Amino acid sequence: MRLLLLFLTAWLTLAAPAGAQSLQTGPQRTERIEAEIVPMSAWAAPGSTAIVAIRQKIQPGWHTYWRNPGDSGGPTTLAWRLPQGVRAGDIVWPLPQRQRLQGLTNYGYEGEVFLPVPIEVPASARPGSIVRLTVEAGFFVCSDEMCVPDILTLNLDLPIRDGAAPLAGAWGRRVQSIVETAPRPAGITARATLDGQTLRLTSTGGPLTGADLSQAAFFPYDPDVIDHSAAQFGQRGPQGVTLSLAANPGLLTTPLDRPIVGVLATDAGAWEITAEPGAPLAGATGTGGLTAIPDAFGQTAGPAATTWTAVLHAALLAFLGGLVLNLMPCVFPVLAMKAASLARTAHDPGEARRDGILFTAGVLATFLALAALLLALRAGGQAIGWGFQLQSPAVVAGLALLMLAVALNLSGAFEVGIGLQRLGGSRLARLSGGAGAFFTGMLAVVVAAPCTAPFMAFALGAALLMPTPAALAVFLMLGLGLALPYLAISLSPGLLRRLPRPGPWMVRLQRLLALPMFATTLWLVWVFARQTDGAATAWLAAACVVAALAAVALGPLADRIAPRQRWAPIVGGLGVVVALTLAVLAVRAAPAPDAERPIPADAWSPARVEAALAQGRPVLVNFTADWCVSCKINERTALSTASTRRALERSNAVYLVADWTRRDDVIARELARHGRSGVPLYLVYHPDTPGPRILPQLLTAGVVAEALQTPAPR
Repeated sequence: MRLLLLFLTAWLTLAAPAGAQSLQTGPQRTERIEAEIVPMSAWAAPGSTAIVAIRQKIQPGWHTYWRNPGDSGGPTTLAWRLPQGVRAGDIVWPLPQRQRLQGLTNYGYEGEVFLPVPIEVPASARPGSIVRLTVEAGFFVCSDEMCVPDILTLNLDLPIRDGAAPLAGAWGRRVQSIVETAPRPAGITARATLDGQTLRLTSTGGPLTGADLSQAAFFPYDPDVIDHSAAQFGQRGPQGVTLSLAANPGLLTTPLDRPIVGVLATDAGAWEITAEPGAPLAGATGTGGLTAIPDAFGQTAGPAATTWTAVLHAALLAFLGGLVLNLMPCVFPVLAMKAASLARTAHDPGEARRDGILFTAGVLATFLALAALLLALRAGGQAIGWGFQLQSPAVVAGLALLMLAVALNLSGAFEVGIGLQRLGGSRLARLSGGAGAFFTGMLAVVVAAPCTAPFMAFALGAALLMPTPAALAVFLMLGLGLALPYLAISLSPGLLRRLPRPGPWMVRLQRLLALPMFATTLWLVWVFARQTDGAATAWLAAACVVAALAAVALGPLADRIAPRQRWAPIVGGLGVVVALTLAVLAVRAAPAPDAERPIPADAWSPARVEAALAQGRPVLVNFTADWCVSCKINERTALSTASTRRALERSNAVYLVADWTRRDDVIARELARHGRSGVPLYLVYHPDTPGPRILPQLLTAGVVAEALQTPAPR
């Protein structure tokens, strides 16, 4: 690397005084960076693998580097000094950001960074004791003008206790999140091909199969593989993706005879891949293009920045999409309800203009709020899509009750608002005044988002890659397209005069418009059922029934059944409280979004392994313990997933669990036989293959599936 020789002298100069810090615990600081060792769990159990992290708090304007720093800089290095029997693993590197400076592109981190490291604690560690972890951490800390190598000696006293350890506060949760999402192998097959000056990577299988991807980028481990500043172009296919990268000039001088290793990052996740030299893989192209993952400054890979032409193009598509939303089934009932209101005010131009303007304001304000939330989550690294509000069972349950209330209101079960007029002896209930118009605009946006037309996907996807002001402008154009027909009618006296005068027909229209609102309620209950289970859906159905009874008790029907009785409002109010309580119970009964049912397993024993192999069946063995935090992470993210379940079924494999929560000498001897003093340990046996295959301590579902399909080499 270009600047490595320049840094080396300064690094050696600063290394000398590091020993003075060797006895200090807690954060250590320089003018540029604060660093310390933080644990993921409050303590470690004997024979376990604990996770600690090097926490960096980098001053604004400075950054540190990933394992491949890119065009300049150097990665963070760790030199451990540990007690006998304690071993430190490699850094679990989070996905980096691109950092551009004067034609150079680096990979690194800004702000607060956690670099997790697994620490193996021997089974001989005595509960009640303290294990002192000491590391000499070297950081290249750079700004736009200079780079300084900082060396800090960090210490952590890790308590040793029996039993399951809770997470160590907020930092423990941060470390756990990074460990769960850090790029690791996932059973992806990759090939690397040189085509002139282009390095073409094709990747298929694993989580890429059938994935609906829109973004992809490649971060190589070797700094001399690609031109880091050049644009990366991608194509997706039914089985994977293809990336076209500008090859490093040094790669062009020799035939490609070595694998290309790095991280394939997409909007669906990031995984480590090893691309062997060979012909491109089938199934990696043909279904659409991919944009690049944004870098640290909101730009995409390559020199092209967002242009006004791109903004105008995306805004025009969003505006057209908003117009089409007026015809979508999920938003049409809401707009039809406002059309009835507009017909009532058709011959009062002042009131019609007020309703049209406030309805438009409600639409635009809600689009801005949802867009701001979406962009904030994007800035925080979340991968979500438009329409995300209907991914929450709580939101779906609330909307179902709201739509039911609107349907009952339109059907005449009860009346809301003061804007009521007698029309031929009948009453027309509508949402009251300007507040009702504004609220209806908000409601239209909430229910319209999942119905976005197909050609709107490009506009919304482009907006989520643009700088924040441009993205907000695109969302505003989407809202304007949705509100424009209603606004145009309300502001045009000529169009208003063409509308029929109010009369009894409006009551019949109102009753008719209640039908699509009831249908929308049923649709939302169906969505809730798909997101949860039968018990939660039963609670929500009960809430809808009680809400309907409460509406009847509060409406004109109760007066006709028992005139001037005081019990009706009390019963109605209690019914509303009971309905809301039942809805809360429905949401609480819903399973967690990421929950997976445990895969059935038998207890491990050497005899059961031999019996399964004798039947010609592969065997997956999970050595675990209830107090092992990393074991539980692997079980939740890799060993309890639907893809792992399918992999076990396809290979007709036997799943065995060796539970070391309580001391078991047979399990301890088996761990020692494989060179381990503690858990986790994962073994895959194949018939007619001598010895098991040892899987990594940090698993993915793809690693498990690949190991079950491919026997270990002899």
